[in-house]
Amino acid sequence: MATSTLSSFQQELHPSEFTLTPTGAVSAAPQPGRTAEGFHARMRFQGTDRAWEYDGSLGVVRTDEGRIAVHWDPSVIHPSLAAGGSIAVRTVDALPGRLVDRNGKPFEESSPVKAMLAGVKTGAAGTGTPGRAVVLVRGSAQPAEQLFALTDPGAAEFKVTLDAELQRVADAALREQTGGGGAGSVVVVEPSTGHVLAIASAPAGAFNRALGGGTAPGSTMKVVTGAALLEAGLRPDSPAPCRDTATSPKVWHNDERGDHLGYTLADDFAHSCNTAFIEQGLAKLQPGTLAKVASEQFGLGLEWHTGLLSFDARIPAPGNRDEQAAEYIGQGGVQMNTLLMASVAATVQSGTFRQPVVVDGVADRASAPGRLPADVARDLRAMMAKTVREGTARAPMAGIGGQVGAKTGTAEVDGKNPNSWFIAYRGDLAVAVEVERAGHGAEAAGRAAAQILRVGNNG
Repeated sequence: MATSTLSSFQQELHPSEFTLTPTGAVSAAPQPGRTAEGFHARMRFQGTDRAWEYDGSLGVVRTDEGRIAVHWDPSVIHPSLAAGGSIAVRTVDALPGRLVDRNGKPFEESSPVKAMLAGVKTGAAGTGTPGRAVVLVRGSAQPAEQLFALTDPGAAEFKVTLDAELQRVADAALREQTGGGGAGSVVVVEPSTGHVLAIASAPAGAFNRALGGGTAPGSTMKVVTGAALLEAGLRPDSPAPCRDTATSPKVWHNDERGDHLGYTLADDFAHSCNTAFIEQGLAKLQPGTLAKVASEQFGLGLEWHTGLLSFDARIPAPGNRDEQAAEYIGQGGVQMNTLLMASVAATVQSGTFRQPVVVDGVADRASAPGRLPADVARDLRAMMAKTVREGTARAPMAGIGGQVGAKTGTAEVDGKNPNSWFIAYRGDLAVAVEVERAGHGAEAAGRAAAQILRVGNNG
């Protein structure tokens, strides 16, 4: 038994240096005819500059021949080793990655986004290096006890594209506009890269509606409809009367009643005229054109790989003229979320669709077959800027300078108080906000978006 135990100890540990230094008799009461002698053990190992040291004792007996012999017991090797046990070197699992933002800064402990990012697909890049340790194995049914760490396990950094400061502002802005208990979401995207800089979803701890939700985006969809109309030959200054009502044969009207017969397409966009967009869409666009433009120029409806599970947009083929009319103003079967609509704003700002990602370098990143034609991108930026200067986005965007553009949305869902939508950009920062049952887009959603845009993109 002694031979096999000692042999196993040597084979498992392979110490590069092993010394035992006597420390004299110990005070433990020995059995009759036996004394206890103390020792100090010191071992060193290849691959580490650490030395394992511990104190132990062994029983000494005098044989009938008068020789001094060590009484065998597993504790001779280590005071914690007992019969049936062993000492070995084992791998210690790597530590879970430390979540940091794009600048290497950790998120606030209370930030709700930490729970969202638990599902980030980082693969092997998200784990650190395993360690090695000397352990005491008592049996298969008991966990091994670590006696000495040869090398410590390391933790990698989970670096995501988010910006910790913008995330803090987005969380605060959404919390303020939802009253702490309502529902809503925010996504902030960097147009030049497609990097997602902030994600907020309310109520906290519930379903992540920012990425996984799907609901009518209301008039924010007029950005995509506007792109389709511009490609069909209209210009921002093309006459497009805003009538009090339009028929498809369903009767449609605007939030503000009355005729504005001298409006241009840019006026209709800035003042969010439903009837003009419906009339122009039915006259200039074929059924299915909106979905085609959305896919080929804005990447909507493609399979996105962001690093988190996300909903990929829905623009169903219209079955009749009423459904066709509804989709031009972001109603009916059209379903979006703030991730998708923040990308729409980002695509207009940069002129190029860059599929948003939470982890840089994610595989299979979707790309649109084409890109916004230069004149379409220019005209959309002009119309979104006009919306800020003199249209429905004027109030929340007041005082925000630089290259800015916005579009409001008031989405009616199930005949209830409409959802508030707002998309906008300022320089290299695009944002989308929706607040459930909060009314006009310039109100709750617009205030939250403006609060974020004022911080800017300083990453």
